[in-house]
Amino acid sequence: MIQSQIVNTARRELTDRIIEAKAKKNLSFEQIAEGTGLSDVFVTAALLGQQPLPAESAQLVGARLGLDEQAIELLQAIPMRGSVENNMPSDPTIYRFYEMMQVYGTTLKALVHEKFGDGIISAINFRMDIKKVEDPEGGSRAVITLDGKFLPYKPF
Repeated sequence: MIQSQIVNTARRELTDRIIEAKAKKNLSFEQIAEGTGLSDVFVTAALLGQQPLPAESAQLVGARLGLDEQAIELLQAIPMRGSVENNMPSDPTIYRFYEMMQVYGTTLKALVHEKFGDGIISAINFRMDIKKVEDPEGGSRAVITLDGKFLPYKPF
């Protein structure tokens, strides 16, 4: 039976165990996700406590990381989502996304409404991808694709 969490204490503790096992086994998130039929982004989100894994994927990932049955069951539970507390994030990488939304959030909102009308972009019917590409000016660039279904507001 699918279970749901009300607090995320157990999931946070599991995330700590997962990160420790990942480091000990010298695995990338991409390697952990191999064979699950899921994207490395989704599996990473699940391992960090933000998504549940289907049973088969949880078993595969759990075996790869050396997790016990209780941990594998917890990977399948619907988590209490939201990894950033109510205050401003202090981790520089997370903060930069926060900063991007502070700077470009109203721009994105205006362009979404102009192109699609009044509504939202779903984070439920959603895909995400991240790629590393070479910058012609030197170094690397991150290309992040956020692909969510547009859901119009409906008068009632």
